[in-house]
Formats: sequence, C-alpha cells, structure tokens
Amino acid sequence: MTGPTRLRVAKRVAAAAALSGGGIGVLTGGAIGLIVAEAKLARRAIGPTTGDPPRADGVYGAWYAAPGVEVIRMAVLGDSSAAGYGVTESARTPGALLASGLAEAAGAPVRLHNVAKVGGQSSDLGWQLERVLAAGPDGRAPHLAVIMIGANDVTHRVKVAESVRFLGDAVRRLRAAGTEVIVGTCPDLGTIRPVAQPLRRLARRWSRQLAAAQTVEVVLAGGRTVSLGSLLGPEFDARPEDMFGPDRFHPSAEGYATAAMALLPSIAAAVGRWPDAETGEPDLLEPARGEARMPLARAAV
Repeated sequence: MTGPTRLRVAKRVAAAAALSGGGIGVLTGGAIGLIVAEAKLARRAIGPTTGDPPRADGVYGAWYAAPGVEVIRMAVLGDSSAAGYGVTESARTPGALLASGLAEAAGAPVRLHNVAKVGGQSSDLGWQLERVLAAGPDGRAPHLAVIMIGANDVTHRVKVAESVRFLGDAVRRLRAAGTEVIVGTCPDLGTIRPVAQPLRRLARRWSRQLAAAQTVEVVLAGGRTVSLGSLLGPEFDARPEDMFGPDRFHPSAEGYATAAMALLPSIAAAVGRWPDAETGEPDLLEPARGEARMPLARAAV
C-alpha cells in the first residue's frame, strides 16, 4: 500500500470512527452519575486480578529442526489478553497457541518470548519492547512480534491519541529493527456482561473508536492489524458462558483459542509461511507490507 493510498484510507477510517462515535461529553449529569455507579459495580463483580499466567516461553515444533531450517523468533507484547490471564496451563496461553500453530504452518521451530503484562496499557509497550530487543539471541531482533493491547486503555479512559501514539512508536521501532508486526486491535468491550447498560454501550463505542485509530496508526507505521472486535465480538456476545472465564471479563481457554485462530493466518503470512491452498506447503513468497486481516476501512470500524 503506497503512502498516498494509506493516507486516503486513514482519513476515511478516521471519519467513519468520528461519525460512529460521540463521547461522554454529550451526557447529562444524571446519566454520568449512573455510568459512574455502573463502573463501580462492574469492577466489584469482576474483582481484582490475582497471580500471573503460566509462563510459556520456549521452543515450539522442535522436531522440525534440521540443517538449513531457521528457528523463527516470535515475541508477544501487550496486556492480559496477550499474557493469557485466567488459564492454568501454559499450552493454553495465546503465545503458546500461536507459536504451536506457526510451527505447524511453517514447518519450522518457533522460539517464543512473551513479555505481555496483566493490566498492561499502551504506555507499557516501551519497556516491553526494551525487554524483547535486549533478550534476542545474539542481539538479533525477533522475526515477528504480536501485540494485543487496548482494553485497559479504554477502561482507564486513556485518550485515544495518546494510546495510539505509544502503539505507533512501538511498531515503528520494531519495523526499524526488521521485525514484522501484527497487532490484534482492541476487543469489543460491549460483550462484557458484568458491565450494565448504558455503560456497556459506551464501552463498545469507545473500544471501536480505539480499534479504528489503532488500525490507522499501525498500518501507517508498516504493521498489520487483525480486527479482534469485528471478528470475535459476535461470537463472544452469543456464547459468553463459553468464551469468557470465571470473572466474565477475561477470555476462557476457548476464548483465547478462538482469538489465536483469528490471528494465526496474518502471523504466518507476515513471515511468508501461510500454507498454499493447493499444495499445502508453506508459501515462501516475500510477505507484503501493511496488509490487514480484512479491508482496512472495515477492520477499523
């Protein structure tokens, strides 16, 4: 996608987000009081996070190791959705699921390094990125990085411009290091049942606005996006008892697996390893830059 084309699409997406938006400023004092009360009730219902997800770092698909087969280095950054909060087995964390799936698709070992943090916001991507780049074997940057971020920016009402600035900076630094970047944009927070109406409706609007801005920023920075809210929101909405964990806020093991399946094609394609539909062999063509999982204008709204 050329620079002028990206700018035109960015403007269309930004306009669509603005038209679908509207903010808390248009609400009456009584409505604001109701929303504040609902937010407190939701926090009480969800409860605090306790403990850390199981560590899943290591090599996946080691049996593919062979002379001339390079180990794919993959980093995962972001918040609890990237860390896998709520699951009890390392194999069920998003990082492990993605590394295993990529190893199978590519026919090559994948070395996973996950620095995602429960409660993480976009402002945390800077120090996460430092850990990723510092931990690379022989000082080498990862071949690809997966970022899942945004939900906590919404719940903490971080300004969209500030949130995407941190994300864009991280993507640009990774691309400058030669790393392919795939961002799972902000999920649809309107699917979270402990959040009552009208707050849930606002949460959906805010999360979609952030996802729109994230898509624009990431694509302009040279990365790819997967619109998790658009792809997964309807299923999480229809089957909350299966897709959410016990706190009804973080995904269940099935929810994480569904998200991983949505991300995997773009991840494999980013390193030129998505299997060819006819031969079943990895497609080793040079991956294109700046592609989204779906058309940009649709993925962002």
